[in-house]
Amino acid sequence: MPLPRLHRPLVTRLTRPLAAPTVAVERVVQADPQTVFDLLADPTQHAVLDGSGSVREAAAGNPARLTKGARFGMQMQIGLPYRITNIVVEFEEAQRIAWRHFAGHRWRYTLTPVPDGTLVREEWDPSRVPHLGPWYRLSGFPERNRQGMEATLERIADAVATRPA
Repeated sequence: MPLPRLHRPLVTRLTRPLAAPTVAVERVVQADPQTVFDLLADPTQHAVLDGSGSVREAAAGNPARLTKGARFGMQMQIGLPYRITNIVVEFEEAQRIAWRHFAGHRWRYTLTPVPDGTLVREEWDPSRVPHLGPWYRLSGFPERNRQGMEATLERIADAVATRPA
């Protein structure tokens, strides 16, 4: 028996997934896109660049440079130490790189040349795992990730500023 018309909007609101929003931060850094991309495509640099404090070091056996489909591991710590394996799911040389792990959300970097260097956009994109939205929201991941991402872009800017020409 179908629900009465009056109740349909309420049922829709209650059953719609509470998807977490994509979080994005941007910053212009004083380097060309290839220089920034080379840092991001080097898994040994991720712990240096990470502003969240959760990436401890690259795991042994990683490729020297990431490519589409590459798998790479990181030693992590959020409370307790753990290891995570990521796979590169988006890759356009000097333009975009993104990876995901078992949970399915993506960490994406998009690089756009601008007159003063490169506009770096970092995104945490949970859109492919809407069923995890309520957990992400309750655990504070969107805001915590925003803070870590802002710090990451600061570290990227510092890293390219101190790189030998």
